[in-house]
Amino acid sequence: MAGQFIRTEYLLGEEAVSKLQKSHVAVFGIGGVGGYLVEALARSGVGEFDIIDNDNIELSNINRQIIATHKTLGMAKVDVMKERILEINPNAKVNAYKVFYSQETADQFDFTKYDYIADAIDSITSKINIAFRADKNNIRIISAMGAGNKLDPTKFEVADIYDTSVCPLAKVMRKELRSLGVSKLKVVYSKEIPSTLYKKDETDNEKTKGKRIIGSVAFVPSVAGLIMAGEIIKDLSF
Repeated sequence: MAGQFIRTEYLLGEEAVSKLQKSHVAVFGIGGVGGYLVEALARSGVGEFDIIDNDNIELSNINRQIIATHKTLGMAKVDVMKERILEINPNAKVNAYKVFYSQETADQFDFTKYDYIADAIDSITSKINIAFRADKNNIRIISAMGAGNKLDPTKFEVADIYDTSVCPLAKVMRKELRSLGVSKLKVVYSKEIPSTLYKKDETDNEKTKGKRIIGSVAFVPSVAGLIMAGEIIKDLSF
């Protein structure tokens, strides 16, 4: 395994790679954004992961999620992601939680043990809770804003939540975080105006049947996840 991260070491330096191997990162949400985020962190040598997601892989995930294939259909996302991390780096430590993060389950996670937190979930209430708790415990965090109903991956930017524009999700987050006294939050967001075209789910999926479904493609959420990973790697290395 000595040479596995040698190319990373050539770019970042031996000390940085050592820091990454000693780092503990929590990733909430292992979907279109979170899957690629974890992939990049694992390939960069991050030593320990907490991965949190309550979903199983579904057929509709295959168009954009790195762990979704016909072979993995029906499997828990965190179990598939854990296996993939260990296939990339057998020396990594992976703690998988098949849990929906919410106010009710938040106490299962001790934020103070993390070197970095990545929020890649969809629930606005949960995103706000994660950001609030990270801020309260002074833990570094990066949060993904809306990547659905978008087609241009070049529109993503990294900014503080209070410097964002266009993104409807970021607008809600700004208002709620301000009311909670959270003064900053690093985010990845898109300046692309989202499509207003929606479809209603006509499948038999109990969770989404009859609900408005947001479209998504392989080349947008993946880019958001990779940008997030880049920010985490740079912040942990230097």
